[in-house]
Amino acid sequence: MAILLQAKDRLLSRLKSLTKIQLKQRFNHTLEPQMCREMCSDSFNQEVDVSNWKTVDSRNLGITRAMIPQPSWVVLKILKSQGFQAYLVGGCVRDLLLRRVPKDFDVITTANLKQIRRQFHRSEIIGRRFPICRVHIKGSVIEVSSFETVAKHGEGKETVLLSQIPYGCDEIDLVRWRNSIHRDFTINSLFFDPFLNKIYDYANGISDLRCLKLRTLIPAYLSFTEDCARILRGLRIAARLGLSFCKDIDTAMHSLSSSIERLDKSRIMMELNYMLSYGAAESSICLLRRYNLLKILLPFHAAYLDQQAGKITAENPMMLMRLFFNLDKLVSCDRPADYTLWVGLLSFHQALVSDPQDAFVVWVFASVLYHGKWKEGVKFARDRAKEPVKFVPEISGFSEIESDEQLAVKVTELALSVQDCVNDLTKVFVSKKIERNVQQIFDVLVNSIESYNSGKRSHIIDYDMLGKGNLVETRFVLGKIILKTISGGLVAGEEEIDEEEMPEVLDKDSVENYLAKKNRKRGLQPSSAELKLKTAKKCKWTEKFSSINHELSMNKEDVVPKEEVEEIHKAVKNCQLPDKELKVRTTEKHKWIENSCHFDQELSINEELVQKEGSQQLGEETQKAAKTCQSPEEEIKVNPEKILEKKDRHSLSTEGTNKKRDKQKRADDKKKNGLLLSSLFKEK
Repeated sequence: MAILLQAKDRLLSRLKSLTKIQLKQRFNHTLEPQMCREMCSDSFNQEVDVSNWKTVDSRNLGITRAMIPQPSWVVLKILKSQGFQAYLVGGCVRDLLLRRVPKDFDVITTANLKQIRRQFHRSEIIGRRFPICRVHIKGSVIEVSSFETVAKHGEGKETVLLSQIPYGCDEIDLVRWRNSIHRDFTINSLFFDPFLNKIYDYANGISDLRCLKLRTLIPAYLSFTEDCARILRGLRIAARLGLSFCKDIDTAMHSLSSSIERLDKSRIMMELNYMLSYGAAESSICLLRRYNLLKILLPFHAAYLDQQAGKITAENPMMLMRLFFNLDKLVSCDRPADYTLWVGLLSFHQALVSDPQDAFVVWVFASVLYHGKWKEGVKFARDRAKEPVKFVPEISGFSEIESDEQLAVKVTELALSVQDCVNDLTKVFVSKKIERNVQQIFDVLVNSIESYNSGKRSHIIDYDMLGKGNLVETRFVLGKIILKTISGGLVAGEEEIDEEEMPEVLDKDSVENYLAKKNRKRGLQPSSAELKLKTAKKCKWTEKFSSINHELSMNKEDVVPKEEVEEIHKAVKNCQLPDKELKVRTTEKHKWIENSCHFDQELSINEELVQKEGSQQLGEETQKAAKTCQSPEEEIKVNPEKILEKKDRHSLSTEGTNKKRDKQKRADDKKKNGLLLSSLFKEK
């Protein structure tokens, strides 16, 4: 009977497990999202599997606390000093592992949001669904989240009983694990403790980074259903880091691409800005088009790309992709642009497609924005625009317009057309405020274009002002991108502008240092300036070492000769000298060294005095020396006191200073000799 009951229990347990497995295999396509989450909650009720949990020494992966910016480090230290656990989390840990510059450094702590706000004077809590505390410190804004926020949000979705916690799993491990399973991707679920130099990985995120693979923590269909913004975020991360999608994500993105229409305009704008303003615009556009998202976000440009897809050649590239390619060359995560720049580029391109322009008009349009002055812009365009630009359908042809008045009318008409295209983007995601800000970029080409003067003095990009949306800086960079693009239609012209305008990309480094860095990345030979810099450093070190060697050689004269040291060393080993005799000889040697130094010093002082006494005094001393059949030098050596009595007060003060310096030198030499002899005593 007992055997039958056991068999029955085993059969029931197997049926339950099989049912769960079948449901999990089908829930992506057959179950509602709420049912899927209930299914996952059943799995959370089981014992926690810690086999995939890893704690890695960050130093072994090349990450140290020195890589953390000062504002983030201050926030971490303040929270830690108040008894809270604090970690870096998310994309910053991922980027540090990939040797990339993080966009920002997010902090997570065991303190709740009110406790966080009390620790910092300038801080505020924002957000409704997932509130965070924004801390303003040292000119930066650090986003600090709380473990408690995620725990409350996930309350009821997973229950882990204390009795089910595995052996060796403490409470803080459980807190970190529960937070990690609510994140979007495995590579964003890493925690870095800079105080202990440890990285906590609960979902094989480090392994996925090594494979350059993007994977969700829960099934992708469920993850994107809960938050469709994760689709845009996944595309952005993959575009910037060059990651590949697993099959699960690829299928879910195709199936749920239309769900992003439910997002607010502000959220779409934020995600697009992260894609296009941080150095991955071209690859982001390609991925948006691949997953049919470009038709939803930018329908006009999606239709343009579909139309031009079969016409792309080396001689006829797509102007839109060239514009974003040149944008990516100027911005990056640590030097981002404002949204007005890429919105202006989209509007400019749409205006050209809708109403193709003469190439020379486009040259002048971009050149005036770049130079900030009408006359200089026109002159630059007339000097450079010698050959036609082959962009179809954006460029209608090339004809150099003779009259500046007629040219100003054409440029103004193009600027008005661009402003109208900005208005078209407001139907999708651009707000009225953004529309006004972008239209102001082209106001100078509409109102009094011939008297326009931006006031910008240099051709160096001010990335701080560019990131803040400064109109002058945005116009300058916009004109630069367009100039590079229209000259890029011709290979020779592109190379010419690259060589001449590459220095203008920099904001702090010199021109040659920038070229040297680019050459190192491309495997090219170092520039002449880099070689000069290396040569100068080498000469500097050579001079330093030569001076050190000179000082050593000067000091060698006052040190016991090497032969005598060897003799003393040999005598000590053979026990030929008693300790007393050795000490006596050592003392005599020190006295001899001191007397020698003192005598040399007096001799040098007396020689200076002889030169100062003048020809009359020298003659008297010479006659005196002749009577005694001695040379002046011998007389000085015999009777130095007579010369010393004739010194004035200035020479006496100089002598005192020299004696003080020489006394210190003799003391140092005596110390060296003492150390040398003490080592011999020890060996004995």
